[in-house]
Amino acid sequence: MVYFLRVWYNGIKGIWLVNIRTAIVQIFYIKYIGRGEAEMKKTLAIIVVVILVLAGVLAVSYNGLAGDRESVDTAQADVDTMLQRRADLIPNLVSTVKSYAKHETEVFDKVLEARSQLMDAGTMEEKAEADQQVESALNGLRVVVENYPELKSDTTYVSLMDELSGSENRISVARKDYNDAVKSYNTKLVKFPGNILGSALGFEKAAYFEASASASENPDVGELLAE
Repeated sequence: MVYFLRVWYNGIKGIWLVNIRTAIVQIFYIKYIGRGEAEMKKTLAIIVVVILVLAGVLAVSYNGLAGDRESVDTAQADVDTMLQRRADLIPNLVSTVKSYAKHETEVFDKVLEARSQLMDAGTMEEKAEADQQVESALNGLRVVVENYPELKSDTTYVSLMDELSGSENRISVARKDYNDAVKSYNTKLVKFPGNILGSALGFEKAAYFEASASASENPDVGELLAE
């Protein structure tokens, strides 16, 4: 009987010890290991959110810069088209004026040389400088025409000058649109996050098409003759 009671007591004690040990393990897991996993999951969630935010900022910045860069390229193509259109008029214009003023070779050479420089220009800075030279040379040609009344009434000359005037107006508009596009694009490159991500993404500032005062205004023939 005593032996039986001892066995029963030891069994009960063993069960208690097992239960207590299990409870302690569970409490330790919940308090330390479980909390560690929860904190780890929380940290991972924060990291994922940060990565997603950065990816979003990168995508928005890239799309914005790419869109503005495309606008600059489109505006530049418009400028090139208008410059080419005016350049195509110059040989016929020179030929028409030459038929009345053959000895004005210096003026003709300056106009044709300026046109050639414009056609050879590569960068927007070179095109802007060459455009000013063309404007200056054409102003000189207009002065020459004032000395030939018959030339001024020539229908071919009048038609060419009308086309030239229209081309110059379109160049002025295209120049403004281009510079506006460049301003918007360059502004994004100097502001956050473009100032950080721009160069890393391969974006560089675009050059303005700077026009001289004489290039932005229609020439006053009277003033030119007075000089």
